[in-house]
Amino acid sequence: MMDEQSAHRPNDPYEPLRLTAEIHRTTLAYLTGVFRYGSEFSLPYWTALNAFVSLEKQKVQRHLPWETLSDYIELLMFNLQVAEKGLTGSLQAFQTFQSSQNRQWSEALAESVEHQSLKPLVTFFGRKAGLLESIVYLYPEAIRAIKSEYGFHLDSNGYEKAGETERFAIYRVLPQKDVKAKPRTKPILIIPPYVLGPNILAFLPGEKKSYVHAYANQGIPTYIRIIKDIDTTPAVQTITGEEDILDTRTFCRILQEKHGRPVTLNGFCQGGFIAMAGLLSGELDGLVDALITCVAPMDGTRSKALVEYMQHLPPRFRDLGYALKPVASGNQVVDGKVMSWVYKLKSMETEAPLFTFYRDLTMFSKNGAVQPKISKTAAAINHWLIYDRNDLPEAITRLSFDSYTIPVTADGTLPIKLFGRRLNFKRLAEKGIRYLICYGEADDLVDREAALAPLDFIEAEVTCFPKGHGAIATSWSHPDSACALHTRFGDNQRGPVRYQLDLDNENG
Repeated sequence: MMDEQSAHRPNDPYEPLRLTAEIHRTTLAYLTGVFRYGSEFSLPYWTALNAFVSLEKQKVQRHLPWETLSDYIELLMFNLQVAEKGLTGSLQAFQTFQSSQNRQWSEALAESVEHQSLKPLVTFFGRKAGLLESIVYLYPEAIRAIKSEYGFHLDSNGYEKAGETERFAIYRVLPQKDVKAKPRTKPILIIPPYVLGPNILAFLPGEKKSYVHAYANQGIPTYIRIIKDIDTTPAVQTITGEEDILDTRTFCRILQEKHGRPVTLNGFCQGGFIAMAGLLSGELDGLVDALITCVAPMDGTRSKALVEYMQHLPPRFRDLGYALKPVASGNQVVDGKVMSWVYKLKSMETEAPLFTFYRDLTMFSKNGAVQPKISKTAAAINHWLIYDRNDLPEAITRLSFDSYTIPVTADGTLPIKLFGRRLNFKRLAEKGIRYLICYGEADDLVDREAALAPLDFIEAEVTCFPKGHGAIATSWSHPDSACALHTRFGDNQRGPVRYQLDLDNENG
């Protein structure tokens, strides 16, 4: 008879080989993930380095040697501070992920010892390898595959071109259901940001997560301004703030003539700052009678995190020239990947490559599946973050750069001029333009204080949305969400779609 010990011995002689294979598979997937996340993060560095070297060749000739040495030492200390933040955040993310893995490892090891079998350890490493492979191989595939469902597909039947200039075109967003606008319904023109691009505003229409369709599906004549391809359109490469506003004036005239009503201008993020500047310039008088800004930096100097980052950067290197690059036409544009990289460096404790790697591992490991399900929302968010980083016109970027480095004056005057005119928030009230400000409670890109800066000088209605910078265009654009855009929520606050509907009813 077999004794009790031999009864629990493994019957499968290949278990050691299977365990070795799973450990090897896990190690390979882990190292591939670390390399991939690191290389994707550092890719803009090489572009920035080329611009840095080119510009420094000029600056070295204009500075004394000891000044250059002092500036470079300051830059080194700044880089060390950024690296320290990244390391601290990465270690915290590693500990969070590893704490859950340690428990699973202990259970698998105890079970292997108890049953004198390697099968629990094979299962453990197989599950871990599956998790890592989902992050390293399946996740990128899902992000690329979501392209057909994500963002604007302007050649489809859901959009109609309504106007065009050298630099922009406007498209009407058609409702997804059987909804028709009244002939004289008040139209809205949505101005997306240059930096983040328009696609976030049509996030996942098929999943009912689309900011623009939240308007269109309520019967509102909804128009989106789309900038033409900067790589192939010299007029976009050299666009100025004045040209931006004159093109918007052209579009507002088209919409007012078509619908017989003044336009509501709705700027999202940087688009809100541009829309406000247009109204304050006087070029849109008589065409626009209402303004909605969503998560828009109306005084960028009040965004604490970015301002603190800029203040720690030595003055010599606070120069937009480090992000410029030449294009085929001979013009210079601002490299979009470098600009997005700056925002990552600003939040290095949560944007370091190892932090994001372990953050994704933690997210995917929650459901415990061997190959976790990848949601469309997660894939679309990452598609936006990875692929929607277009180059930017230099003059427009300088407007935003000035707004983040020079504060609004005590009397409400913006730090920029357009058409040679001073721009003051108080002009909005003088013209009787209705104004709604929407901001994100947990927005780490545009602080609450930056979004609400106009309130120091004029009255406006304010709506606070939970979550971060993109939530209004993603989570809350769903009609059944807790803060649906066409409803009232919280302390009787109006979403921007509800605000537009009420404006129409008041004046209809």
